[in-house]
Parts: sequence; structure tokens; C-alpha cells
Amino acid sequence: MQAKAIARFVRMAPRKTRLLVALVRGRSVDEARRQLAFSPKDAAEPVLKVLNSAVANATNNLKMNAATLMVSEARVDEGPAFHRYMPRAQGRATPIRHRTSHIHITVEDAVERKAEAEKIKTAAVKKAAAKKAKKA
Repeated sequence: MQAKAIARFVRMAPRKTRLLVALVRGRSVDEARRQLAFSPKDAAEPVLKVLNSAVANATNNLKMNAATLMVSEARVDEGPAFHRYMPRAQGRATPIRHRTSHIHITVEDAVERKAEAEKIKTAAVKKAAAKKAKKA
């Protein structure tokens, strides 16, 4: 089973936020929390909040064990940009875009995921063996 959390309209550029989301993708929740806690980037705070929210959703709503959770999916989508203008020389104005992000984090049970992957792997091996036997 998977639990998910989304933070929308975070006043942080997606390009900067994606750097931190890439750090936690595929890691265990404890390891991801450590990565974010010691990161000097400003985007670490909202990403950590979303991660904690996803873990809380998993433990409270789905009764999953927090110790065995891992980050299965983590992505950042671009939200709407706030458009402002900055005065420049000779009466001109240049546009300023304050970008926003939508942060999506999904956690799932690592033990369950490993069992499912093993099941798929054995099915693929059986299929290949049957195909080989049919050929011969």
C-alpha cells in the first residue's frame, strides 16, 4: 500500500526544490529525514514537511509501520508564477516571475515492495523458461 502527501503553491522555485527531492527519492524514511535535516538548502523545510505528512498519513490512516517505510515516488511540479515588475533604467520595467512548486511524495512499505518485486521477478523467470522449453 502507498500513502501520499502533496504540498501545493509552495513559494519556492521548482528547479531548486527538485534538487532536494532527488536526494530522498528511493531512500528509507529515516535516511531521507536525515538528508533533509542537514541540508543547507532553504527548500529542505517544505520537502521535510511533506515527507512527515506522508509518513503520518501512512501510520494513522493505513496503519503501516513507520520503521519500514521508504520513499517510492517524489516529484516536484511547477505551479503558477506570480508576475511582478522591477523598475529599470530610462523608465523601463523588466518582469520578475516568483515561481511556485507542487511537491508530491509517496511512501510505501519496503518489505511489501520487495515481496512484490520478487513475485514479478519469479513470474518473468518462469515465463522465460516456458518460452525456452517451447522453443526446444
